[in-house]
Amino acid sequence: MQMLNLAQQDFLGEAFCNLSEIVTKFNHSLTLNLRNGSGHALQDTMTVHAEETASSRMAVEMTFHCLNLDNKDTFSKSDPFLRVSRLSESAVAIPICKTEVINNNLNPVWRPITLTSQQYSSRDDPLLLECFDFDASGNHELMGALQTTIAQLENLYKSKAGANFYSRKGQKKLKGQLFLDTFQEKVQHTFLDYISSGFELNFMVAVDFTASNGDPRTPQSLHYIDPSGRLNSYQQAILGVSEVLQFYDKDRRFPAWGFGARMPQGSVSHCFNLNASTNDCEVVGFEGIMSAYSSTLYSVSLSGPTLFGPVINKAAEIASHSAQYGNNRYFVLLIITDGVITDEQETKDSIVRASDLPLSILIVGVGGADFTQMRTLDADLGKRLQSSTGRVATRDIVQFVPMREVQAGGQVTVVQSLLEELPGQFLEYMRTRGIKPQPPQHASAPPAYPPPPQL
Repeated sequence: MQMLNLAQQDFLGEAFCNLSEIVTKFNHSLTLNLRNGSGHALQDTMTVHAEETASSRMAVEMTFHCLNLDNKDTFSKSDPFLRVSRLSESAVAIPICKTEVINNNLNPVWRPITLTSQQYSSRDDPLLLECFDFDASGNHELMGALQTTIAQLENLYKSKAGANFYSRKGQKKLKGQLFLDTFQEKVQHTFLDYISSGFELNFMVAVDFTASNGDPRTPQSLHYIDPSGRLNSYQQAILGVSEVLQFYDKDRRFPAWGFGARMPQGSVSHCFNLNASTNDCEVVGFEGIMSAYSSTLYSVSLSGPTLFGPVINKAAEIASHSAQYGNNRYFVLLIITDGVITDEQETKDSIVRASDLPLSILIVGVGGADFTQMRTLDADLGKRLQSSTGRVATRDIVQFVPMREVQAGGQVTVVQSLLEELPGQFLEYMRTRGIKPQPPQHASAPPAYPPPPQL
């Protein structure tokens, strides 16, 4: 296919939108007004149509176990977990899935994992399977690795044989072996299937008003409102996430809270309504969040300590109440904070309880604090949270992103990092509860404009 030389083409206009604007419209079509290079509106429009390919619904469910893994611990047995990565054309390993951690076991059997065709690309594309000994610090020790494909894994399952692990450089064959107990290809519903049939993502936000943010009247403060219009870190996080998620929320009314502030009455509150109302915590649109946030800075005093438990419990209460009356709403709580929490165990208990609810929690760390403690709330290290009573979280519902580190990396935006796990968490909740998308509620409604011609 010959590529066009854009320098030789006439520029007719441009338009910008979020993908979420398109996929939440009827028929997945959106008409946009074109603008010229200077940003001035033109008379012309452009219609964009999004379509999900049938192959994106294909998935493979597999159950793995290992035998005779090398022990990496001195006084006990290793705590192994598997990580599956896709190998890019430049041989870079891109992690796409992890199993849970099996404690103190050299012959582990893991729960089934599911890989979508979007993750593994094709049956013959290379995958890297690595077995690690879990370490709470995140410095997991490799117990063995092997390169394979989906097609080869299916053959391994059919043969009932084991595949030997190798050392990191692939030079030494290890005694540890990998086996497949199940291998099943299936068609499953996608995130867009649910959104198209009327499911909603309801956005909520909680903002840190503790004293460690600095005096909002000084430019050094993380809460400083710049008269020039330059957004501070809190405003950037609120705007970035809400601009994307607002289109999945039909009424665009968002619960908004603050925590860690001394109220005008003199007491410190760890969950108060940003709109200053005593009865209703909702604001309208992301503009409402931004306005309520700015107003609150001038009506409260920054205080402390930093507690997450109360706002998570409040969000869980809303999600629990909604689940009693229907299953087509999923809630997303954004917490923006500058420091270390002082109620770590209480927060873990709240998250473990909430893992049974239609709720995900996004945490943005702003400023230069040490966020090591925050990472323990995110199960990306391979080990699910455990409550003070010993109960293990049903699923991972937390995604933590340190804003400064992500911005310094420059590869992805903070919003991309925050939202990358959200569709998977949403689907895991729906699938484990057998909740299926329904036929679109507006199927009989006439389209706002005709669909594009079939090619």
